[in-house]
Formats: sequence, C-alpha cells, structure tokens
Amino acid sequence: MAQEKRATAARLKAALSLEQESAAAELRALLERVLSLRDEASSSSSSSSSSSPEAALSWCRCLLAGGEPWEGFVAAVRAYDPATLCGLVWTANFVAYRCRTCGISPCMSLCAECFHQGEHAGHDYNMFRSQAGGACDCGDGNVMREAGFCKRHRIKSSSEVPSVPKDLLIMSELVLPQFIFYLIQYLRDGYNEPVLDLPSEKDLLKVLQMLEPHISFLEDLTKMGGAMRSVLTQVLTNQQFYKDLSSGSGENACAKKSHEKYLVALKGSGLTFPEDKLGSGVQEPGAAASSSVVQGATPSSGQGDSSDEEDQDGSQGVGKRKRVKLSSSTKDQSIMDVLKHKCFLEELLFWTIKYEFPQKMVTFLLNMLPDQDYKIAFTKTFVQHYAFIMKTLKKSHESDTMSNRIVHISVQLFSNEELARQVTEECQLLDIMVTVLLYMMESCLIKSELQDEENSLHVVVNCGESLLKNNTYWPLVSDFINILSHQSVAKKFLEDHRLLVTWMNFVSFFQGMNLNKRELNEHVEFESQTYYAAFAAELEACAQPMWGLLSHCKIRETQEYTRNVVRYCLEALQDWFDAINFVDEPTPNQVTFHLPLHRYYAMFLSKAVKCQELDLDSLLPDQEMLMKLMVHPLQIQASLSEIHSNMWVRNGLQIKGQAMTYVQSHFCNSMIDPDIYLLQICASRLDPDYFISSVFERFKVVDLLTMASQHQNTVLDSEHERSMLEGALTFLVILLSLRLHLGMTDDEILRAEMVAQLCMNDRTHSSLLDLIPENPNPKSGIIPGSLSFESMLSAVADFKAPVFEPGGSMQQGMYTPKAEVWDQEFDPVMVILRTVYRRDVQSAMDRYTAFLKQSGKVHGNPWPPYKKRTVLHPSYKGLMRLLHCKTLHIVLFTLLYKILMDHQNLSEHVLCMVLYLIELGLENSSDLESDEEDAGVGQERCHDSWFPGNNLVSNMRHFINYVRVRVPETAPEVKREPPASTSSDGSGASQNSGTAQVFSLVAERRKKFQEIINRNTTEANQAVRPKTSMKWSAPGATPQLTTAILEVKESILSLLIKLHHKLSGKQNSYFPPWLDDMETLIQHENPKYLHGDGMTAVERILLKAALQSRLNKHIIEDICRKVTPPVPPKKISPAEKKTLDKEERRQKARERQQKLLAEFASRQKSFMETAMDVESPDVDIAMEIATAEQHVSEAVYDCVICGQSGPSTEERPAGLVVLLQPSSVLGQCRNSTESKKLPTSEKEQIYPGDTCAAIYEARLATLQQYFKDSSCLQSVSIGWEGGVYVQTCGHTLHIDCHKSYMESLRNDQVLQGFSVDKGEFTCPLCRQFANSVLPCYPGNNVERTLWQCHSNKSMQDLIKEVEELQEQLGTFPSETNLSKEMESVMKDIKSTTQKKYTDYSKFPGSPDNDFLFMYSVARTNLELELVHRGGNLCLGGASTAGKRSCLNQLFHVLAMHMRLYSIDSAFNPWKKLTQLAIDENLQMSNEEQPEVPVLYRDVSSLLLIQILTMPQPLRKEHFICITKVLFTLLYIQALVALSVKCSSEERITWMNSGALKKSLSNAKKTWEVLFSHVISELSKGKIYEQEETEELAMDSTSSWCPHSIEIYLQQFCLPFLRITSLLQHHLFGGELPSCQEGEEFTVLASCLGLLSPSFQSSQFSSASCLDWPVPAFDIISQWCSELVSFSNTHPTQVKVLLIQEPKWDLPRLLQLPENYNTIFQYYHRKSCSVCSKVPKDPAICLVCGTFVCLKGLCCKQQSYCECVLHSQNCGAGTGIFLLINASVIIIIRGHRFCLWGSVYLDAHGEEDRDLRRGKPLYICKERYNVLEQQWVSHTFDHINKRWGPHYNGL
Repeated sequence: MAQEKRATAARLKAALSLEQESAAAELRALLERVLSLRDEASSSSSSSSSSSPEAALSWCRCLLAGGEPWEGFVAAVRAYDPATLCGLVWTANFVAYRCRTCGISPCMSLCAECFHQGEHAGHDYNMFRSQAGGACDCGDGNVMREAGFCKRHRIKSSSEVPSVPKDLLIMSELVLPQFIFYLIQYLRDGYNEPVLDLPSEKDLLKVLQMLEPHISFLEDLTKMGGAMRSVLTQVLTNQQFYKDLSSGSGENACAKKSHEKYLVALKGSGLTFPEDKLGSGVQEPGAAASSSVVQGATPSSGQGDSSDEEDQDGSQGVGKRKRVKLSSSTKDQSIMDVLKHKCFLEELLFWTIKYEFPQKMVTFLLNMLPDQDYKIAFTKTFVQHYAFIMKTLKKSHESDTMSNRIVHISVQLFSNEELARQVTEECQLLDIMVTVLLYMMESCLIKSELQDEENSLHVVVNCGESLLKNNTYWPLVSDFINILSHQSVAKKFLEDHRLLVTWMNFVSFFQGMNLNKRELNEHVEFESQTYYAAFAAELEACAQPMWGLLSHCKIRETQEYTRNVVRYCLEALQDWFDAINFVDEPTPNQVTFHLPLHRYYAMFLSKAVKCQELDLDSLLPDQEMLMKLMVHPLQIQASLSEIHSNMWVRNGLQIKGQAMTYVQSHFCNSMIDPDIYLLQICASRLDPDYFISSVFERFKVVDLLTMASQHQNTVLDSEHERSMLEGALTFLVILLSLRLHLGMTDDEILRAEMVAQLCMNDRTHSSLLDLIPENPNPKSGIIPGSLSFESMLSAVADFKAPVFEPGGSMQQGMYTPKAEVWDQEFDPVMVILRTVYRRDVQSAMDRYTAFLKQSGKVHGNPWPPYKKRTVLHPSYKGLMRLLHCKTLHIVLFTLLYKILMDHQNLSEHVLCMVLYLIELGLENSSDLESDEEDAGVGQERCHDSWFPGNNLVSNMRHFINYVRVRVPETAPEVKREPPASTSSDGSGASQNSGTAQVFSLVAERRKKFQEIINRNTTEANQAVRPKTSMKWSAPGATPQLTTAILEVKESILSLLIKLHHKLSGKQNSYFPPWLDDMETLIQHENPKYLHGDGMTAVERILLKAALQSRLNKHIIEDICRKVTPPVPPKKISPAEKKTLDKEERRQKARERQQKLLAEFASRQKSFMETAMDVESPDVDIAMEIATAEQHVSEAVYDCVICGQSGPSTEERPAGLVVLLQPSSVLGQCRNSTESKKLPTSEKEQIYPGDTCAAIYEARLATLQQYFKDSSCLQSVSIGWEGGVYVQTCGHTLHIDCHKSYMESLRNDQVLQGFSVDKGEFTCPLCRQFANSVLPCYPGNNVERTLWQCHSNKSMQDLIKEVEELQEQLGTFPSETNLSKEMESVMKDIKSTTQKKYTDYSKFPGSPDNDFLFMYSVARTNLELELVHRGGNLCLGGASTAGKRSCLNQLFHVLAMHMRLYSIDSAFNPWKKLTQLAIDENLQMSNEEQPEVPVLYRDVSSLLLIQILTMPQPLRKEHFICITKVLFTLLYIQALVALSVKCSSEERITWMNSGALKKSLSNAKKTWEVLFSHVISELSKGKIYEQEETEELAMDSTSSWCPHSIEIYLQQFCLPFLRITSLLQHHLFGGELPSCQEGEEFTVLASCLGLLSPSFQSSQFSSASCLDWPVPAFDIISQWCSELVSFSNTHPTQVKVLLIQEPKWDLPRLLQLPENYNTIFQYYHRKSCSVCSKVPKDPAICLVCGTFVCLKGLCCKQQSYCECVLHSQNCGAGTGIFLLINASVIIIIRGHRFCLWGSVYLDAHGEEDRDLRRGKPLYICKERYNVLEQQWVSHTFDHINKRWGPHYNGL
C-alpha cells in the first residue's frame, strides 16, 4: 500500500513539473476520493472508514513529499527557511521571559531558549507563567530592540537564503487548498446551532477531537519554516480557490449540503451575508433594512441570540432593578451585523470563533504569523470579525478560557504599531472597537437612582451583571488600551470628534454607578460584593484608556487634542447634571465613588497646565458649572469621613471596603487624586467664603462651630461630631497643602510617595513597587520621573538585610527611611492621604516619635511636623484665598476659643489642624501684605462685625469683645447679664468693634450661591425653588434657642498665648524669644522649632506672626506683659469637669496600662530566655533533672500542671515531657567530606550507596548470611534509619496530671495543630510540642556519690561481679504505677517508628528483634547527641543538652525491659571477652551456623548490651571494668584492620620487628608486639591470600611509619571513647573535660579511667591504655582463630566483614546551586520517573535528591501521595522538599506539614513565593544553614509554628 502511494505521488509530481493539465485533474480527483467526508467513506468500505483520518493524512504526506520519504522532505524545506523570527507559540502555564530593557512594547515576551541565548545580564527582566498563552517575539524589531535578539535570530539578509526551487513545493500548492477545504467542511458539518440555549459543547468537543490530527498536521507544516508558510498563506488568502471550492455551486451534493449548513450558521449568529439581506426569512422583518431604530440589546438579533436568555440572566443578577434598553440609533449597523467571507482564512477564523477558540486552532493561526503577508491578512480578518467575536464571548459559558484565547491572538496583532496603524486606517478599527464596547455595555444598563430618583434620565451599568462581575469585557478593553498606546492610533482617536463624543457617552455609563444609600434603621440584610466589579470597571474601562490618551498629550503641539477632550467632557457633564436633575444640593445620605467624567476632565486639565502650557481659565466653565462640579467629589470626601466615623456601619463591611479601595495604591491616582485636584481648581476659582462654608456644611459640623458651650446639631449625633470635625479640618489641610498636580515635578512626586510609604512601615522592595501608584497606562510600565525607582530608593532609604531570629521566623530584606528623611521630609499630610488603614497613620507617628527620642531631639509627645510645600504653579494661586477669608478666620477663632474653654467634642487632633491652617495662612500671605496697615479700606464683605479685613496677618491681632450667640435656654451663658459694650483695646488705635453677630455658615452659603446665580440669570428662575428637602430647621422637640451675648475680649494672638500656657500647664510660660535675642526675627528657619509638641507649634506660629508685621510683634509683647498678674482659675461647669476628669482618668489609665504592659513584656522575655531554648540546642535550662547537686538526698520534680513538687514515687511517678520522633538523620552521614550536590543536568546523578545507613544494612545482611541470627542481631546496631530520637523540653509533670490534661485536650473542640488521639500535646508550660511522657525512675543521689569513689578491687574481682550481676534474671517488678508507665512508654517508643525499621530478624517476632531495637534506641540517641556537638567531644562541658537530656531516664526504661531477656550464659559475649575457651572444637561441631566472631562485633553495641543488662543503677567501678575489657577488643580490631591495609612486605617487616620485643616487660602494652602477634595468628588462615594487585598499587605509596600507625589506631578507637564518655556522663554526672582536637584521645581515655592518673604524656602510646583481663596473647589467638576458621570456608567474605575505620562526616543536606534558575530550568520540565509525565507540582527531596510529584494522583500508592510516601521511606516520616514552581520549602513531619519558607532570595533579600515576580533568585546560605541545623537537631516541630494535617495528600 505504502509503495503504491509513493509511486503515485512520484508519478504525479513528475507530470506536474512538466505542467500537464491532466495530471492536475487526476490529482484533484484523487484528493476528493481520499479526503471525502466520513459518511461516504463508511458506506463504501467499513474497513477504511475506521482509519480514514490517518489514511487521509498519510496520503497527504506522501503527495506533498512527491514520493520522497517525509523526513527528507521536511529537511529539504527547512533548508530554505529565512528564519529571522522565532514566533514560537505557547499556551497557558508556559514559562516565558520578559525583558523591560529590550522591549519596545511592554507585552514583549521571549521563550526560554531565545532568552538564554540572548544577552540580558544586568537587564530588568523577569520570568513569568503565561496566563493566556503568547508567542516569542525574538527577531521582531517592531516589538523589541535588536540588541536583545538571540544568536539564531540576529537579522539575516535575504541574500544568504537561496530561493526555493519550483518543483519542491509544487505539490503543496495543489494539495493544501483541498486539504483546508476538507477541514472547513468538517467544521461546517459538525456544527449545530445550540437548541434553546442548551450548550452543545459535547458535540463540539467531539468534532474537535476528530480534527485533532489534521490541525496538528497543519501545525507541523508551519514549523517547516518560511518557505512552507508562504505557500500556506497563498492558499489561505487566495480568493479564487475559495470561490471554486466552497461556493457550493458545484455538482457535488456533499459540498452543497455543507454550504447550506454554513449559511444557517451565519444567520444563527445574527449575521448576514450581504446578498441575502432581503431574501433571508430568518430575520425579524425589516430589522436589517432600517438600521436607524432597533429595539433590543442585540441589534437585529436572529434566533440564536434569543432575548429570553438575556432576561433570565438579568433576573437572577439584579432582582428588582429592570434593565434599560437604548434605541441604538447611534451605532453603525454594518459594524455589528454584516460578515462576508472571501477566502479560507476568513471562514477558518469564523469557525474558530464559533467553536469558541479551540486551543489547537489558535496555535495554528498564530504559528503562521512570522509570514508578513499572512500577518496583515489575518489582522484584517480578525478586525472584520471583531464584533462577532465579542457577541460570541458574551454568550459563552466558558468566558474565562475564551477571553484568554482571544487576547492570546489580539496581543500578537495589536502590539505592533505599524500594523495597528494600517488596520485603523483601512478597517475603521477604532470605530469598531468603540461601537462594540458600547454595544457590550448596553446590555446591562439600569436607571440611575442618584439625586432625583423618579425623574432621572441617566442610565448606568449594573455592577451585579455577570458581564461586569466576571470581567467579561476584559479582552475588549485590553485591546483598546493596547492600540491606544500607539501614538499614530491615539492621534486619530483624539482628532475624531465623533469618536470622542461616543467615547464620552460610553464613559458616562459608569458615572454614578454602584450607588450607596446610607442605612439609617437596621443593618442591611445582604452585603453585596459588587463594589469590586465597579472599581475594576472604572479602572480598566475608563481610567486606563484615559492614561493611554494622556501619554500622547505631552507637548505643546498636542494642545488641540486636550481642548477637544475637555470640551466634550464638559458637554457630557452638563448632560449628566441635566439628566439627574441636579441644581445645587446633593441628596443626603447617598454616595457613589464613581465619577469618571469628573476625573477625565481633571486629568486633562492637569496635563494641559503641566505639559502643554495652556491657559487654565480658557478651559474652565462658568462659576455655576464649577459649583456643580465640586459637589460630588466633595460629597465623596465627606462620606469617607462619615464611613471612618462609623456612620455607615449598618451598610456592612463592604462600604469600608469601598472607602479603602478608593485610596488604595492601584486606584488612588485614577480616583482620589483627580478628585482632590478638581476640588482644588474649584476652590481656586470660586468665592472662598462660599467654598469654606460648603465644606463645613457637607461635613455636617456647622452647628458645632458656635462660641456657646452647648449646641444642637440637627444632622449629626454627638458621638460622631468630633471625628467629623477632624475630618473636615484634615480635608482642608490636604486640599491646601497637597501639590501633586499643582506644581510638583514627577521626581518630587515619586520621592514624596516613597517617603510616605516608608514612614508608615519598613517595606520590602516589591511591596514598595506595588504601593507607589505608577502611571497605570500599562504601556509605560515605568514609574513617573526621570530618576529611576532604584536611585530614588537609595536616596531616601537604607537597606536592612534579612535577619534570622533564633525562633526561626524569617525576615525579608527591608527598606527603612534614612534619618535625614525623618528629620526633613516626613509629611503627615501625604501619609494621611495614602493610608488605606487608619492605623497606619498612627504607626507613622509612632515611628517618627521613636526616631526623635532615639536621636535625642524631642522628649515627650511630638506633634506631626509642619512641612514646607513646593511652590504653587501660578495658575492655582487663587487656592490660597481660602486661607484669607473671614469665614475661615471665624471658624479658627471659634475653635481656638472652644479648645481654650474645654468645650466637649474637641481633640488634640482638631487643635493640631487649626494651628496647621493658621500656619499655612501665615506662610502664604506675602502678596496680601500691602493692605495690612490700612486694614479698614479693603472692600467690605459679609459679617464685618467680626473681622475688619481678609488678611489673616492683620485679623490675628483684632480683638473681639462680645459675641452674640444662639444657645439653648438651658445653657450656662443665658444667666449672665451682658455688660455694656466697650471698645476694643487692641492696637493702640481704638477700633470701635461692637458685638460680633451670630454667624451662620449655611445662610452665608445660600446668600453667596444666590449672588452667583443672579449673575448668571439664565437659570435663576429654576434655581430659586424653595428647599423643602433640606432639614436645617430643628425639629420641635429640641429646647428653644435664645440669643445670648458672650463676653470674649480675645484676639487670635491672645488665644494662642493662653493656649501656650494651657499646654505647658503653667502661667506666663510664653516669653517672646526676640526680646532676648534679636536674631530670632532674622533667621527664617529655626531648627529648634522643626520638631516638637503643641507648645513648639504655638511658638513657631507666634514667631511667624511677629515676623510678618511690627504691629503683631508689639501686641504679642503687650499681651505677655498683661498676663503676668496671676489669673484666677476659671470656673468650670460640673458637666465639663466631668468630661475633663474623664479624659484625665483615661490618660492616667492608659499610662498605667502601658507601664504594666512593658513590665509584662520584660517578664515574658526573661521567662523565654530561661525556659525556652527551643531556638538552639545549646542553651542550658535552669531546670535540674537528674543531675542535681551532690548533697540533695532525692531528686525533686515540679509538676507543671498541679504545681506541686516532690520526688517521683512508685505509686505516683513523675515524668518528663518528651517528643519521640523517628529519625534517619544519622543514616545520611557519608564517608566523604565534600557534600553531595543537587543534580541539575542529566549527567549528574546521586548514588545512595555510600550513606551510613546503606553500609550498615549491607553489613547486617552479610552477617545474617553466614552466622547465627540471634548472635548477628547483637553484633550491630540498627536505628541509623528510622531510629527513635527522644528529646525533652526539661519540664516534668505527674503522670496522672498528664492523663487528665490529655482528657481536657480531647474535649477541647478547638482545632489544634496536632492530633490528641495520637497522644500529641504541647508542654503546658513552654508550649513545646510533645507526644509522650518518660517516667522518672525514683532515684537516690546519695548512693551516686558513694558509688563514684574508687574501690580497690582487682580487675578480676570486678569481672566476676559483672558476670554474676548479668546472670541474675531481671524479674518484672511488681505491678506498680511506675512499671505500668514504663511499659506504656516502651510501647510508644516502638510504635514511633515503622515496623520495617524494627524487624531485622530472619524469624519474625523473635525476641532478639526487641532486644536489638532497645539497645539501638540508646545508641541512636548517643550518636545524635554526638552529631549535635559537632561530631567530637572537644568542647567538653556539661552535655549541651545536658540539663534537658532525658538519656538517664531513657536508660532506666530500656534497662528494665532488656533485663527481661536473658542471654544464655554460654553465648554471653562477656565470657568470650574475659575467659579463655576450654575446648575450641566444642562449638563448631554442634552448631549448624556459628556465632559471629568477636572481631566482627561492633564494640559500641556490645557496650550498650553489657550495661543495659546489668541491674540498675549501675556502679561506676563496674562501668569502668566493662569499658576496659571492651577497649582491648576494640584495639585488636584496629590492629586487624590495619594489618589488612598493609602490603605483604610491610606485614613481614612488622611481624619480625614486633616478635623481637615480645620478651620485654611491657610487651602487652606496645602495639608493635601485639601487631606482630595478630599478623602471625591471622597468617594461619587464607585471610591475606586474596590480595588483589590493584589494592597493592593503591596502598604501596603510603608506607606506614610508626607515627602514622599510632594515629590510625587512635582514630579507630575514638568513636567508641566518645560514645562511652557520653554514656558515663549521663549515667554518673560529672563534667566532660574540654580539649584540643589532637589530645581528644588522651583526655577521654583518662576521663574513662583507662589511663592511670600517674601517666606522663611524653612517651604516650595508645596501647598504654590496655588492661588485659587474661593473658593477652592467648586471648588474641583465640579471637583470631575464629576468623581463621571462617576464612577457610568463605575466603572472599573475610575482609568484607572486618570492621573498618569508621570515618563518618556529619549529616548534610544536598548542596544547592547559587542561582535558582539552574534548578528551575532543569526540573520544571523534567518528567517523573514513576509515571513519566511532567508533574504539575514537581518537588525535590533535599536530603537525597529524589524527584517527586507533589499532590500528584498519578504516583499515589494506597492513598498515600508521593511526597508523603517518600518522607516515610527517606526520612522515616520527615521530608524536606523544595517545590520547584514555588521556590519554597515544605516540611513533612509525620502526619503534619508546614511551609518552611524559601532559601532563595532575590537581589533585595526577598522571597518570591510561587515565582510571581519572576526575578532572579540567589541562594541565601544563612537560611540554608538554619534549615540544615533544624533538620539535624530535630527541632522542626518546635520552631515552625504553622502546622496542618496533610491527610496523605501531598
């Protein structure tokens, strides 16, 4: 068959290259047969149908290649690839790179290969996980700079690539059109219109699955390179091909049918084929013909778009609100509804959309993009289908996936400026986009309820609709922003007036959305969370396009654009005001945070003044419009204050969420900043008195501003008054001092933002980047300002490197403000503006205070500093008039007076803001100076009875004598008789000031408004309608107001001076500084006044006032003189006294509390230092356990539960709180000193064979092969893997107390981080994790001292005693509570580790198993302690864990159990060590398997067996005796091992030289003699015969000199001496001596009593420690004979089993590479060895380097996922895994796990969890050491706090 195909193909190709007509026809027929649709195939022959797609494909391959093999053809085509573009297409979750240094468009991305082959070192790049998919831009000069291209795609000139020979692709040109048509027929055939909206996704998926191989085939073709792509482009865009094949006119019935289906599909989509306009019966009559007025959200919707779906959608989401439908006369019908397909490409895209963008199709379409012609054709096609795409998207059920796929395509097309410009010009791209956006939003409009609910004509989007809630509009907006970033496109947009009008129309849909109405009665039932959708919509759909447009309005030449936008914006605003029927008063108790039209207007004004030098006034409307403009932004500011005053609590938490989002860093510069700027403009252009009174009225605090001590507030509860007043004043301060849009440069803005954020808290680099509001236009991607972020950061902040607290909580690298920043630049106003949480303001003040205290500048409580402002831009000078208007002065005067008189509801914050405003006024008064002396002349304004002029400087000194106030009849003021009016004695000149009138802000504001309105009489008639709605008249219940006259006799200056006295608490505390020192008047900035409390502020203000005018200076002096006579304290009304006392009491209580807290903290700290040394295992606890002082008669234990102390008794035992955990740390020790590296390439591998655990296991297995099982199990220790480690926090408790404690934990329903059922708990005192209690043996310390004295018994007697003691069988002690507990703790210990780590015997359940396990537990704990000490005992001292070591108690428990197993006396190793055997042959004959030879036995294991089988407590003399005996065995083992290492010549030499010395007196104590004896004894067997030559070659170089032999022997014996010394220390107390490394042997030997104290160090040899119990040579011969007899049967094994010199390095984790990328690149695509898939969450074990799937179901075994399984096999339940995709480390401990943190940090010392930022990460050695330390010391459970159960699912 294959042959046939080939031949046919070759024949046709040959014929075609000769241009024979018949051949083409034949080919066509052949293809029609091969590619016929499935139904025909199945009827003709059932066999071929099953494999028809495969068959068709193989035919196509064969034909394309023209009979050649396919691979050869591919290679041939590839040779002609002029690959200048990479164009690799990827799908979601692919890891790609983005380099901002090389990118022109911010959407630029590179595949990993191109990135690593380009040169990006030192660039600003990051790695990211693609969300929607993308394509590699390498080689595309439109999107990135050429410098960043990789080696492959540096531009090749076209000359290098040869032209394609004609006959190579001749077949492709003929085959492909039919192939693509075949594909399209398939798609037509498979598509059925969804019936009644039941999604037919299943059918669609089926079709797509069938087509999978075909599309993949096309994809393979695209990958062949440029030559093939151009053929494909030709085929896809050729209109003739399309006409011929698909018009359905042919005689082929099948084609006809498919054409009909195609037409139906078109109509079903609400689209028409232009010719069919009139003929089609599907449409609503006349809908397409008259495109003027179409009812319905989807214009001329056909059957597919049935409107019932729309309504059903709405009814769920909205509840009672009805949708509004617009008559869409505005839109150009053709954009939405007409599609005509002229080529394959167009229809392919149509079906791609219909099938909701299947991934394969998208990839194919994108793979073609490197072909330029295709790119242009495809972009046009995409634009042509744009409206259709969005319709499909709106109806889609999978809108998320679909959105991602759409953007995946559009971002490739629209990021290219040239292309975008071309399409804009040729295809009306902008019109299409704006129309489609409008169309999309129109489907979810509702009537606005803002202002005039009944008659409002305004419509807004409904944020509850899924379109907004699910962000479905996102792809559209994202494309729109993308094309607006191109200057050429944006210019077109800004020039086109019609588009601007449409766009403003679109923006107005968002104006006033998500309206909040304040709940006044009960709490709202259902808190809607729609607000987030509203904020997102405004940011994405309105603000981001705005920033995009603004970025093109930077220079004078663009003035016209700004004028256009501003003009249409104002028109839209005017329409909006009309639509909501707005005149001058906003409806109370409602607020919307969304005013995009206001913000557009503000931002374009700001740009116009800042960059385009436009005259501001030419862009501003009339006064009346300004008044309207300021109302809503001001309403928002007042509402913010209300929300923070808890006046909106009944609206639920979401309203707080809105208030926070409004100022949050991502939103603030599109929301609050433009709002405040707009208010600043209004304030600078409107009448200041009107503006100020509006502010106080909006904040509802007008009634508070009275001189009377009591007042009625009709609109505000008294508990809210204080915070609302603070809010109003703070708002004024912000309004007057913020300069963000009023003249600051971009650099200054960046600096101010950065300082504000750093002052609140120290920040990490990334959080700072996130918190600085950047210009949200995504294209700029750069934070404003010429100075880079980095250089600004280093100017204002210091870097604090990441530190490690011993508790294990890991810090990140932080930036903290420099001292001079605190000193000069801390700006409370900016901080208040930028805080999302109110507590941050307090935090900033606390940090500022701390700085001042630390630098010794101020003690006491400093006030927020006053900061000098940048100069105002001349256009905004009018803003300062606010500070010089009488209304403000009256308010300031009234507040100062009230504060001085201690009226209620005033706070320090109010005073602070009042003084701030006065100071601002003094700072900004220079231009008004002229009218200072002749104050009376200035034009008289309102309420002149208060102040003569408008200038603050002169008004400050104006005395006010009497004020007429309206007070309730109950007020104290009413009782007084008003004295006769006297003239003011102010400035020498007598000004006749009578009584200041009652002053009502509200009345003022009304009057002003009226004046202004009358000036613009046009609307006067409707404006003056009576205001019934406003409830300014007080309700009847309140007491009557009467007018009283108050004697005041103060000026602002005198009030300030009195205030100074009040603040300082003493009379006449203020003394004008210039009387002492004239200098103070000259120097402007006096550093003394920079920081300080209220008194400093007052002094600063008075000094400034004096500087500004002579008169003020004199008056201040006068006042100070007058005050000197002591003033009688003023009478305080009882009510006020109460509030005063209350305040004072509160203050005192606060101070007391602070003191208590501080004391408590220090107590806690000292407790932590003594009690908890979880942190590191090297701190002693002041807790005496069994190492109590010598003179105490009996150990006393304190129970931490019941608090009683007493001894531990048989009846009521006490126990230690212990944690038992299985551990394989010891098993990870290795033979070599360099640590293993983590493999990061295929070449590197890790072989587990060289670990301690592996070697010991192999040894045991070999022994069991040749020797008796029970004896094998006593010759080694297990527990290297899965050994049980016991640790304690050192606290004790009664065991019965513990039981009841556990009971209470069990009943406690709170979710703990541990499982009580498994016996876990936390120590009741120090909260350390534990899971068992180790009973304390009732011990008597008196005996201990006695037993330590040296006895004079001979060695022989002691040996005899030891033997007898061992023979006494341990009886199980009587059933006491103690013995029960000992039994149960032994059970706990056994069940701690898995069964496989306890069963090593060949006979399951043999008691030998338990015996082995028990002494191994002791061995494990001793060895681990040795590891914690660093592997040797040079440091000495009490055991580091000494006072919290539980070994002594553990030994009692183990010994009690071990004594239950008797060792048959015949086999007791003790006898073999201390007696000569009588008859050697006896054993051999009757044993089928011999015992293990003594020389093969592990001496440390023997030691533990001997000691644990003795009755406890043990006497020290016996201990020393056992040690001496075992040392002799060890020494001989060392000599045997050495003898094997020597070459045969050396052996003969040593044998002879030693034999000569045998007769000397100390022969038994010299190693030469013993060595020669050992060699001669062993030579009898076959031990030395097997010497391989290579071993010789290895060792012959190092010949052994006596010195090196001595060192070898000492090293061989040291491990045993260390273990023994530790054991002695735990059993008998006593210090471990410290020493140098070289003398460790001698020191330990004398400590153990092996060396007599008399010994001199000069001629030291290790052999002098020997003390032979029986004649040395005899016993050596006996030991050696065992080996000899073994060697005769198994000559190969003899040497394998010899105990070698143990040289273990300390356990280490794997060494990690410096750069995280090395790990990531190798492992994130690596496939798992078990299931050979690429895991979703790959992880690596840091102990052994195994690669595992985290949470992968693929590798699950019996409900255990792979990580948990591995943690049991590798670490006996402890696993340390590095998660590749997250860069974090996860710890599994038993059934719990925790996230440990990351050991890789970026350049700023920060973790990057989940690699979200994708910055390069580098290893942090310190952190890794901390991790390793916690692993080795088994302290994960104590140090890491956040544990959770993993349910075996990791």
